[in-house]
Amino acid sequence: MSAPELRRIVAAAQAERIPSVAAAVVRNGEVVYADAIGVAEPGRDATPDDQYRIGSISKTFCAAAVMQLRDAGLVSLDAPLTAYVPESAEGPTIRRLLSHSAGLEREPKGEIWETLKPPTRDEFLTQLAEVENVLEPGRRFHYSNLGFALLGELVRRVTGRPFEDYVDERILRPLGMDRTTWRATAPFAKGYFVHPYDERLLPEGDMEPGATQSVGGLWSTVGDLARWAAFLADPDPAVLKPETVEEMASVQVMVDARWKAGYGLGLQLVRDGDRVYAGHGGAMPGFLAGLAVARPDKAGAAVLTNTSASAEPEALAMSLVAKSLELDPPGPTLWTPQEQAPEALRPLLGRWWSEGHEFVFYCRDGKLHARLDPPVPRAVPAVFEPAGDDRFRTVEGRENGEWLRVARDDAGAVTKLYWATYAFTRDPQVFGA
Repeated sequence: MSAPELRRIVAAAQAERIPSVAAAVVRNGEVVYADAIGVAEPGRDATPDDQYRIGSISKTFCAAAVMQLRDAGLVSLDAPLTAYVPESAEGPTIRRLLSHSAGLEREPKGEIWETLKPPTRDEFLTQLAEVENVLEPGRRFHYSNLGFALLGELVRRVTGRPFEDYVDERILRPLGMDRTTWRATAPFAKGYFVHPYDERLLPEGDMEPGATQSVGGLWSTVGDLARWAAFLADPDPAVLKPETVEEMASVQVMVDARWKAGYGLGLQLVRDGDRVYAGHGGAMPGFLAGLAVARPDKAGAAVLTNTSASAEPEALAMSLVAKSLELDPPGPTLWTPQEQAPEALRPLLGRWWSEGHEFVFYCRDGKLHARLDPPVPRAVPAVFEPAGDDRFRTVEGRENGEWLRVARDDAGAVTKLYWATYAFTRDPQVFGA
């Protein structure tokens, strides 16, 4: 990895009048670059160990907490909020809250961003009767800090403990994120607004999130966020199942008409060329932050700044990932010979035809796979799991979730496959044959 190349990118960003930029790049679970350029406060240079507010990147931890509860059978994503927080006047589903498609107004009541005084929990709960939908639920993406404040309250209700304590115990500590806290812990950067017409740093006011910790309460370092990026790329099942993180990173709603940005379940999704980054941005008075993860490449970057304006940390994080992959491209996955396919799969292997298209069914790692022939660029092969005699469930790729059924003649020989009810035969045939 060429650290000078990455440092030049970070330095160019800091040169655009940002007090400090801290950044880290992670590849295959290992931090390959960590750096900080500029001042954490006048007279003290920033370091990668400095904490910065991460703002709405906190929402990714809230979403992970909700998904843990879903996996434990304690929360249904398609249940209304009122099932868990009955005081709420509106009942969007948990899925729509996680994806900012519930249509809820953006902020809790009050001029929070002027007073810098979010509501206390008692005030927040009292205000719930006044909450309204500003858009029809499901109509379009509409970012809502209020929605994630409600999700934090949901975690509290379901677990019977403060939201912060649950996230500490079930996510942060298991991942070794000891420098990620709900209050600043030295050393930490001071937040500033850079005056647009001269070179002054104007200190921003402090803001304690109160009942909105789940919206943007965390402080962290680039090293800790690199751990989080590594987890999102390659999850530890002891914290969250890989298939659950995949679900979080699957688009639920498009953000822009150009289909360049979408939102999953607590994760922002941004397309840059053929690469889609999962992550989030964050903003708090005096701080802007960005997290970007290229999950298939197992690469990610975190960028933290101590400025209220002008920085573009999300774009910087994506450019660091892209440059890292350019400088050190992932090598091919080496092939390892394996044992013969399981006996039950052998009659299914080879070429099959359906709807005038040829498919190849093959065995990898003891599981049945299928793909079109010739292969479709960037298409994910279908993967099947056994589900009883002569039945398989598609668990990945084409026709995900659908059944594959094996048909046999009186002698027990395989004659056809039925995948999502479509017949597959060894020779090309017309419909209805």
